[in-house]
Amino acid sequence: MSDTSKNVTPQRIDAAREAELLAKVPTGILINGEWRDASGGKTFAVEDPATGKTLLEIADATSEDAVAALDAADAVQTSWARTAPRERAEILRRAFELVTERAEDFALLMTLEMGKPLAESRGEVTYGAEFLRWFSEEAVRDYGRYVTTPEGKNKILVQRKPVGPCLLITPWNFPLAMATRKIAPAVAAGCTMVVKPAKFTPLTTQLFAAVMQEAGLPAGVLNVVSSSSASGISGPLLKDSRLRKISFTGSTPVGRRLIADAAQNVLRTSMELGGNAPFIVFEDADLDKAVEGAMAAKMRNMGEACTAANRFLVQESVAEEFTRKFSEAMAALKPGRGTEADSKVGPLIDGGARKDVHALVTEAVQSGARVATGGAPIEGDGYFYAPTVLADVPNNAEILRNEIFGPVAPVTTFKTEEDAIRLANATEYGLASYLYTRDYARMFRVAEQIEYGMVGFNAGVISNAAAPFGGVKQSGLGREGGAEGIAEYTTTQYIGIADPYAG
Repeated sequence: MSDTSKNVTPQRIDAAREAELLAKVPTGILINGEWRDASGGKTFAVEDPATGKTLLEIADATSEDAVAALDAADAVQTSWARTAPRERAEILRRAFELVTERAEDFALLMTLEMGKPLAESRGEVTYGAEFLRWFSEEAVRDYGRYVTTPEGKNKILVQRKPVGPCLLITPWNFPLAMATRKIAPAVAAGCTMVVKPAKFTPLTTQLFAAVMQEAGLPAGVLNVVSSSSASGISGPLLKDSRLRKISFTGSTPVGRRLIADAAQNVLRTSMELGGNAPFIVFEDADLDKAVEGAMAAKMRNMGEACTAANRFLVQESVAEEFTRKFSEAMAALKPGRGTEADSKVGPLIDGGARKDVHALVTEAVQSGARVATGGAPIEGDGYFYAPTVLADVPNNAEILRNEIFGPVAPVTTFKTEEDAIRLANATEYGLASYLYTRDYARMFRVAEQIEYGMVGFNAGVISNAAAPFGGVKQSGLGREGGAEGIAEYTTTQYIGIADPYAG
């Protein structure tokens, strides 16, 4: 993601500015164009992970609210599907412009509820807004085809139709981008939707939904049911035959359960699940560039990303030098609340996440790994963990098998290209991977053999709205972004037409 700081004038952040922003966030649930209280009358708290203090209390949607949201989506599905593609495109374009104009609001809100430094949040605004612009352009280019059958007796007419009402479940780590990456193609394709944001970070989605209303999205097309209970929302909807698609970003265990539930009504599924990304450094790599890429691939979002480099596989001859340079760069990062001007590393999302990260570090050290820098939680308010590099990590360490989701980089070594490929593939996951070498032939050989949906070649950040994002194996199904992204929200219909000129 690019940094939008060069495009905006940063505003002074103080308690008054934060309160002013929070006052703009809708605190109800959005059903059929109206913000209202949850049917049960309950609310839940959204915390600042840098302080542990409550930011806002928002409506806690119930199963009844979920069904009401689907009622609204189903009621307008036919009319929305018939809306001209250009009209859908213009709504998305207006939303892009509104989000861009309010970049500082969205950036600060993400920093408050998720913890990332403002510079990273500004980058996410650029990245997230780009899905709105990209799919505004794709909306009018969703092509079908009209051709003659090979034997010449019929005509083949193929068209894409909206799949129908969708359930979109977004994660907490990229509150804006994960919402726009799902909502934008659904809008472009002509689908209505029920959105369930993560309970840790619903505020950004709430504010974005208000922007979509302002951009002219008709009532009922987008419904938002923030809730403390994910199953309370997904459970009744997945059993309802009116729902035709689910898109989920989150952990693999949860994804498996959702796929099983979705099978009952044979729903279209898009699953962007866990990752265990290898970062492979060959001895011919530019090590300074490799360290720069490693910092981007590991520390983007404090390591709380499914694409984060999870295992650093370094060829033996350069492992010592790479580890030293990498450790120096990690040690130089300053943890702090994301609103602080010099903060480079925000908190983890909650105390449980920090505990899990430290457990992996502890087990690795007990297995023989050496702490090159960091290695412990940071005392004080919030859920901070020191940027950490572990050297000499044995291949049987649990940290190499599990998604870390934190600012910890385990380094292990390999001897040959074949070893690197074998180690890279030694996981059930297959989302992102990274490869540093000056040898283009090696790049093609390794990319052909490693089992990943995405490969970064001498690049530490590869996500882009124009590219198909997704994995293989236990990392999921389907793709988001690119030309492939809108296809996930359509079905293909074939009409066979008798050729009037056929004999």
